[in-house]
Amino acid sequence: MDAIQKSLLEQIAGLHEVPAGAYNFRVNGQAAGRSTTANIDIVTKEDKPGIDIIIKPGTKNESVHIPVILSATGLKDLVYNDFYIGEGSDVTIVAGCGIHNGGDADSSHDGIHTFHIGKNARVRYVEKHYGEGSGSGARVLNPVTNIFVGKNSVFTLDTAQIKGVDSTVRETTVELEENAKLYVTERLMTEGEQNAESNMEVRLNGKDSSAQIVSRSVGKGHSVQTFHPKAVGNNKCQAHVQCDSIIMDEAEVGSIPEIRAKNLDAAIIHEAAIGRINDEQLLKLRTLGLTEEEAEKVIIQNFLN
Repeated sequence: MDAIQKSLLEQIAGLHEVPAGAYNFRVNGQAAGRSTTANIDIVTKEDKPGIDIIIKPGTKNESVHIPVILSATGLKDLVYNDFYIGEGSDVTIVAGCGIHNGGDADSSHDGIHTFHIGKNARVRYVEKHYGEGSGSGARVLNPVTNIFVGKNSVFTLDTAQIKGVDSTVRETTVELEENAKLYVTERLMTEGEQNAESNMEVRLNGKDSSAQIVSRSVGKGHSVQTFHPKAVGNNKCQAHVQCDSIIMDEAEVGSIPEIRAKNLDAAIIHEAAIGRINDEQLLKLRTLGLTEEEAEKVIIQNFLN
């Protein structure tokens, strides 16, 4: 990798060097490095671009890194990744995409990820999107995530898009079986003329399944963002959907939480709040010697963490 690509890798995956364990690097639409372990195999698909990540039952305390880097202007990258997580596993998967666009043509990455999670497993999936570059071409990311969580399993989804992405449409669907649990944290910041849309549908199909969905976003400039989470209780279940946003400048922020119960014992709650930065918080930080701009950065950083 060149210096730009290494910098992008650090931004999206926190990697300064090749990680321990299993990994698959994709750079400008091509494989750029792969490693497997005794418990985690990575296989190139034969019928379409992408990989299968196969995690053996009982795998504990292992990780998989599958970052995508785009540094070529005008590249349209599409990839299909399927994850097969064996029964009783406990693993962390680190994904994400970084785009550097220094030219006039749009660069985009569409990642379609599908998770098949066996019984009694725990999976933490971390995905960060980041864009940079001085070119006028857009940086576009459109992730699709399909998650099937097996009986007694736990899936944690941690997504972040904080800088440099001009356009994104995120589509997420989740199916929860008996006693399966879902925890979602989504963090988003848009500025300038950027647009972001996130649609999520969680179907609580199994008895005693549960979901906690938390979205925190900041809209700046003339950017537009919309978050539409939907929780459907098809059985005895519990779900909580929370959307909190800070609006600044001339931005437009929309939150459309939807809940639907199809069972007498489905308990689902949603909350949504949009507001400006608190003046009292700004004043307090200003009295500590910060400028208004510095105070805003501190408040936003704490809000998104």
